[in-house]
Amino acid sequence: MVLTQQGLAARMQRHQVAVYVAAIALGVLLGWAVPGAGPGLEKAISPVLGALLYVTFLQVPVRELARSLRDGRFLAAALAVNFLVVPVVVAAIFAFLPDDQAVRVGVLLVLLTPCVDYVIVFSGLAGGSARRLLAATPLLLLAQLLLLPLFLLIFLGPQLADVVEVGPFLAAFLGLIVIPLALAWATQAWATRRRTGMRVVEAIEPAMVPLMAVTLFVVVASQVPELGGNVASVVVVVPGYLAFLIVMPFAGLAVARAFGLDTAASRAVVFTGATRNSLVVLPLALALPDELAVAAVVVVAQTLVEVVGMVLYVRLVPKLVPDR
Repeated sequence: MVLTQQGLAARMQRHQVAVYVAAIALGVLLGWAVPGAGPGLEKAISPVLGALLYVTFLQVPVRELARSLRDGRFLAAALAVNFLVVPVVVAAIFAFLPDDQAVRVGVLLVLLTPCVDYVIVFSGLAGGSARRLLAATPLLLLAQLLLLPLFLLIFLGPQLADVVEVGPFLAAFLGLIVIPLALAWATQAWATRRRTGMRVVEAIEPAMVPLMAVTLFVVVASQVPELGGNVASVVVVVPGYLAFLIVMPFAGLAVARAFGLDTAASRAVVFTGATRNSLVVLPLALALPDELAVAAVVVVAQTLVEVVGMVLYVRLVPKLVPDR
C-alpha cells in the first residue's frame, strides 16, 4: 500500500500541470452541473487553502529562510518586479477598466499580489530557481499584505474605507499565513528532535500536488455558479489579464538583467512577476460587502486565464531566458 501511495504521488508530481488543468476542468463541470453545491464548497476554500500553505511553508526550512534573506540581489529583484514594476503595469490596465467599483477592486486585489503557491511549481518546470522562490515566499506574503491596503488606497481613493473592512483582511492574514507558517516551523522543529516528526514531514510533503489540485477544484466549482449573471464582468477583464501575461515576462527579464541574475534566478523573477495570488486573495474578495460580490468572480477569472498562461510560460520562458 505504501509503495502504491508513493508511486501515485510520484506520478502526480511528474504530471502536475495536467493534474491542475484536470482539477479546474472538473471544477467547471461540477459548478455548472450542480450550482447548489457552490455555497458549501465556498466554505471549504479557507481550510483547504490553509492546508496547502502549511505544506508549502513546511518545505521552507527556517535555516533556508535565513539564507535566502542574505541572497540580496534575488530578493531585491523579486520585490522590485512585484511592488514597483507591477503597480505601473496595473495602472496602465486600470485606465481601461469599466467604471464599476466591484470589478476594479477584484482586478486590483488579484493583480497587485504575487503568487506564493503554484508559481514555485511552474518556475521549477521552466528551469527557474524554485528553491529561491520557496525561501522568499514568507517575505513576499508579508510584503503584499502590508502594501495591498496602500495600493488600494492609491488606486481607489479614501472612499474605499467605506466599503472594505479591515477585519476580514486581518483574519485572512492570521488564518492563511501566520498560523500555517507557525505550524510548519513547529513541525520542522519536531522533525529535528524526533524521528517520528521526521516521518510525519516525509509523509506530508508529497501532499503538495493533491492539495493544490483540490484547492483549484474547490475554488472553481464554488465560483462557477456565480458566473451566470456576471458574464459581462468577467469578459471585460480578460483582455487586461492577457495583457498582463504578455507584458510581464519582458518586464521581469529587464529587472533580472538589471540585477545581474543568473539564468535560473532570472526565470524565477519572470515567473514571480507574472503569476498572481488569486487563491490567497479570494477569501478576502469573498469577505467584501454584497455590493462588491462580483470581485470574487473577477478574481477566479484571473485564475483560469493564468493557469493556461502558465502552461505556455513553461515552454516559452526558457526561450526568452536561454541558458548562458
